[in-house]
Amino acid sequence: MIQLIKMAYRDLGRNRRRSFLSSLALGVGLALLLLMAAFVNGEMNSTLDNTIRLQSGHLQIRAQTYDETKSSLKWVDLVENPEPLIEQIASLPQVKAATPRLYASGIVSAMNKSSGVRVFGIDPLSPANAPYSEGIVNGEYLSADDRQGVLIGQPLAEKLELSTGDQVMLSVNTSNGDVDEQLFTIRGIYSTQTYGFDSSTIFLPLGKAQAITQTENHASAIFVLLQERDQTDEVVAAMQTSKYEILTWTEMNELILQTEELSNAYMSLLYLIVLGITATVIVNTLVMAVYERTREIGILSAIGMKSGRIMALFLAESTLLAIGGILIGLVLGSLVVGYLSKYGFYIGNMGITGLLMENRIYTDPTLEDTLSLSLIALVITLIAGLYPAILATRLEPVDALRAGQ
Repeated sequence: MIQLIKMAYRDLGRNRRRSFLSSLALGVGLALLLLMAAFVNGEMNSTLDNTIRLQSGHLQIRAQTYDETKSSLKWVDLVENPEPLIEQIASLPQVKAATPRLYASGIVSAMNKSSGVRVFGIDPLSPANAPYSEGIVNGEYLSADDRQGVLIGQPLAEKLELSTGDQVMLSVNTSNGDVDEQLFTIRGIYSTQTYGFDSSTIFLPLGKAQAITQTENHASAIFVLLQERDQTDEVVAAMQTSKYEILTWTEMNELILQTEELSNAYMSLLYLIVLGITATVIVNTLVMAVYERTREIGILSAIGMKSGRIMALFLAESTLLAIGGILIGLVLGSLVVGYLSKYGFYIGNMGITGLLMENRIYTDPTLEDTLSLSLIALVITLIAGLYPAILATRLEPVDALRAGQ
């Protein structure tokens, strides 16, 4: 076996430029796939993390009849007097934060411009709302006793040409089905770097949100953040209740999880296509080597080298080319992925509101993707190398010697 490897290495060294370019082609293809896999993984994880921390939480406790799509404000569809339940939930060691939230739909108007918005009534002091308080880009954050202030997203402020201190008219639905309008002052402008969320979400202190929607001591849901995502089932088991419905992050984010599965399926197909194309370069290199070494193959056959050993020789050459290409791909891929995992790639506003995508994508490489893609590249290259190997074994010694003259 060692002798075959030495012979294969010597044969590849006869035309070093061609051998290097063949490995380089495979390496560039592998680096591209590593980058694509890291991008997809990074974007899906980022989107899921953003959705959990900004919108869904790891858990939400709601009334059995609450319909999120309708943002119902009827008392029967809300959680009544949520504080005792929040204290019970917050006492669990796995819980990072638990806070009441009130959701309503409304319209913000300023001058001759208006925009539909989602109104979040929040407890400004809860650590669950840190993404909004830490994302203030202009002005100040809300206080719990503020009855005239509102917090709006930067894209919405730009759209309506608003700044801190400006006044806006907010129209919201109420619990009895009416519409209430009040004038609010913009206390601050926030940015979570997530256009889909920032462009359509405004915040009021929970007390004021309850007052304007006439929901009094009620909340749409209890928003719960955990220390770790995999603690969800454990916490749900400790919170079993027949009065309210408990929704987990997987149930609330089915669209993201399905999108991730679909993306992985398409990416797997793309992996095979790209690696298949790059493997043809190695096939071409080895086929050329077969015709260039026809006389040599004839001599080896004439002195007794069996066809299986000749096949093994060419497979050894394709293996060396594959290993060289994989090493090049890992180096190139690691450099590019490492850079983009730190600095990211700015995509700006893509107009996507269904998924909470950040304005900048960061790569998130995994050992599993690296190993699987490297293994797939090796296997595809070996399979592709079968054709020139079989072509070499089918040469008859006498014909091969004559052809080489």
